[in-house]
Amino acid sequence: MRKALVLVLSCFFLFLHCKKSQEHLYTIGIFQVNDAPHLEEARKGFIRALKDNNLVDSLNVRLVTRNGEADIARVQKIAQDFVREDVDMIFALSTPSLQAALNASPNHGIPIIFTSVANPYRAGAGRSPEDHLSNVTGIASTGPIREALSFVKEILPDAKRIGTLWTPSELNSDYYLEISRREAQKLGLEIVAEPVANQSEVFLSAQILVNKKIDAMYQISDNTINAAFDAVGRVAEENSIPLFGGFLLSTHRGACAAIGWDFFDMGYKTGEIALRIKNGERPSRIPIQYMEKIKLHLNMRAAEKQGIIFPAEVLNRADEILGVEESSLDNSEY
Repeated sequence: MRKALVLVLSCFFLFLHCKKSQEHLYTIGIFQVNDAPHLEEARKGFIRALKDNNLVDSLNVRLVTRNGEADIARVQKIAQDFVREDVDMIFALSTPSLQAALNASPNHGIPIIFTSVANPYRAGAGRSPEDHLSNVTGIASTGPIREALSFVKEILPDAKRIGTLWTPSELNSDYYLEISRREAQKLGLEIVAEPVANQSEVFLSAQILVNKKIDAMYQISDNTINAAFDAVGRVAEENSIPLFGGFLLSTHRGACAAIGWDFFDMGYKTGEIALRIKNGERPSRIPIQYMEKIKLHLNMRAAEKQGIIFPAEVLNRADEILGVEESSLDNSEY
């Protein structure tokens, strides 16, 4: 009887110890503005980096993951909740998430790391890679727009009017439109932009855009449009309009080609920054970083439907080619 009582008490105290340990796990609040595919990839990369360094959710770290579901008020509340819950670190995926985190923690207390933010300085994170808020760092996702538009010009040398959708309420979208117009002018191209208020408007706005006598679409990357990119792809296919994407995964959703960053890799690199901070390094000593390797993805099925034939040189330098089996194009021609 006494042995049984000792065993029960031992189990009880072990349970209390484990529960107490769980309550004191280093906690990272992870949140994103919506389910855009590039944000999902970045989040997966972040978690993989933690796992590869032996940090497992609920075992030796606690990951609290939340989604704003495209509602800015909800995004702001999530950030406020993280501050109220006194998490050890906030991981902000997207410009709206970073802005919300900065507003929720004005005293620069909780470390904030970010990824998939086109221009962190306009979002309020600082003034330069080295001169930033003491509790903030991360990886900027400023897209290679000059290279992307140069690629459009390479594939369609006679093109003049390039259409794109943009979301005025997104700081990053406005920034990308500004860059696109500047770089397009250098190439003798004109950007024709159609605004979008939310995801439900993407299909109709894309239809309006293709009726503006555009020669092709180069869709800048933003959270609202990326989340509904399938609709852009359908409109391009129905109207045989060449569609070039601003993020790599757009080739899985109707773009014939895309030039950009690997967002899984971006998230992974951000996870490595998180590890440095968890291990005691100050965010103020970690410069804001940028991606370096630009990748090219192609979709042969989409290219065929949009009237695009990629020359051999382009095929040879592509990092990924989709739809080769499904395409009726004779690859021997290349």
